[in-house]
Amino acid sequence: MLLSEFDYELPEELIAQQPLEQRDASRMLILDRATQTLEDSKFELFPTYIRPGDVLVVNNTRVFPARLIGQREPYGGRVEVLLARKVKPSVWEALVKPAQRLKVGARLRFGDSSLSAEVLECFEKGFRLLRFDAAISGKQSLDTLIFEQGQTPLPHYIRRPGGESVDDSERYQTMFARERGAIAAPTAGLHFTPEVISAIQARGARVVEITLHVGYGTFEPVRVDNIEEHQVAPEYFQIGDEAASIINETRKQAGRVIAVGTTSTRALESAVNEQGFVLPAARKSELTITPGYTFRVTDALLTNFHLPRSSLLLLVSAFAGRNFTLTGYRYAVAERFRFYSYGDCMFVI
Repeated sequence: MLLSEFDYELPEELIAQQPLEQRDASRMLILDRATQTLEDSKFELFPTYIRPGDVLVVNNTRVFPARLIGQREPYGGRVEVLLARKVKPSVWEALVKPAQRLKVGARLRFGDSSLSAEVLECFEKGFRLLRFDAAISGKQSLDTLIFEQGQTPLPHYIRRPGGESVDDSERYQTMFARERGAIAAPTAGLHFTPEVISAIQARGARVVEITLHVGYGTFEPVRVDNIEEHQVAPEYFQIGDEAASIINETRKQAGRVIAVGTTSTRALESAVNEQGFVLPAARKSELTITPGYTFRVTDALLTNFHLPRSSLLLLVSAFAGRNFTLTGYRYAVAERFRFYSYGDCMFVI
């Protein structure tokens, strides 16, 4: 299939720039795969769609302040750094902009100049291997200094002309966020509140946490025409013994495994065996899900609305079908749903 088949028109004003004051006040579009019907609903009603015996699988990754603003030494020039992966103590793989003049040996300084970095290696697509050091460390670890200088790495389509909004550092975290390591939020989880979780549990369903640290691969543009040639970069995930046991018990008893977000879906489908049971795991996911993929454990999916031609839209289309997914997207556009990270959601059943 061609990437051009996964496009849709979105008026810019439908891209949510601010989160709703109340997390569970979002709209929710229900896509019923069996009947091929749409239902306009609200997320606060999400628990009413949950059945006794279901299990809700949420991603507990936490976004860290991975965005650094620095200057090239010695002549200046603004440089933006997005920390992508910690390779070893003080050494990070990072996406830098602009990257053209940052060759091996180039140096950067950040903030009050107590933190600096040297380019150790150059990779494709603007990635660099950086070694950080601090002029005065005191009792603070180098990671602490990096995170103090860093900002919440909001997606490019969320614009903050005056800098980071006062609430983004916490609002761009889910209520489950515990395991630090993501450079983007698992946005389907942003809608949940303790009250919603309590209502789900009161209906006889269970909630389990797994971890997938969202990396650059999740939102990297698809650069090939043939979607079968696209590979999502590996991302670390972890599914514990208890979570795997509850998920497998749910499947044995004919309950539904409901994935909250594409990241939870990718982790689940990476850990399932040929018999359809999830194995405890702590490793990198190498899985790329595109239409034609056979889902082995995911029975329903809660997800936000994603960018055209993105790997996330490909995953949702694999689950719901391309035509039905795009029908839902066109309906959401016509009905003025809010799109992307801080936007509304869809529940595919």
